[in-house]
Amino acid sequence: MSAQASGRFRARFSSAPDDMVAAQRLRHKAFIAARLGDMPAEGPRALGLDADEFDALCTHALIEDAESGRLVCCFRMMHLADGSEIARSYSAKYYELSALKDYPSPMVEMGRFCVDPEFSSPDVLRVAWGAMTEFVDTNKVGLLFGCSSFEGVDEQTYLDAFAYLNARHLAPKRWLPRVKAPAVFRFAMHLGLTRPNMKLAMKRMPPLLRTYLTMGGWVSDHAVIDRDLNTLHVFTGVEIDRVPASRRRLLRMAVPTVG
Repeated sequence: MSAQASGRFRARFSSAPDDMVAAQRLRHKAFIAARLGDMPAEGPRALGLDADEFDALCTHALIEDAESGRLVCCFRMMHLADGSEIARSYSAKYYELSALKDYPSPMVEMGRFCVDPEFSSPDVLRVAWGAMTEFVDTNKVGLLFGCSSFEGVDEQTYLDAFAYLNARHLAPKRWLPRVKAPAVFRFAMHLGLTRPNMKLAMKRMPPLLRTYLTMGGWVSDHAVIDRDLNTLHVFTGVEIDRVPASRRRLLRMAVPTVG
């Protein structure tokens, strides 16, 4: 990948072990320190890292301040040849994904997306989506997928958001993930024909998931209760050939390639 820049930010893919460690430090700051505070830690967390066995299998995207080199956003992408490799994914730890085994095209699992809690700029997200789009186009990806997280584990806070997902964005039956995790909230079952308050639904919807939905994304019919990271998350898929043409144009124009 060429370096990409938009104003004061640039994006690049990991090229050395230090890049992965930098991403793990930012993820710890965003996911562990911000959500779990000073809870006792062991393993990588005791070293200020959010790390797991999937990191070495992924390409890490790094969005940096072009002047200072400060890392302000990161995410990781695992490339799969097709659905036959779905069991290798992080998501497969939490969802029964055998319905996707016959998916015929290359797939990418996008995960651990975070922005430095001390830093906020819409340009950061534009650069991040530009990097993701380049990776998807280069690898001729058919399906982008991952886990979209709601902060906290109280499903009552997000009933309108879940009702909206149930009404408008459930996965096609042929790809629908099944329950695997021991603790889940089966919102499709419990909410049935509940009509959401749209204002509350959009207010409670995680920004990253909201972006996936504008791209035609779909979700599982249940949320996994992840007490380790203090989140609820839903499996999320975006079929690239179903992304609206206007949205594809915006994504591909998001960042000019330089240097």
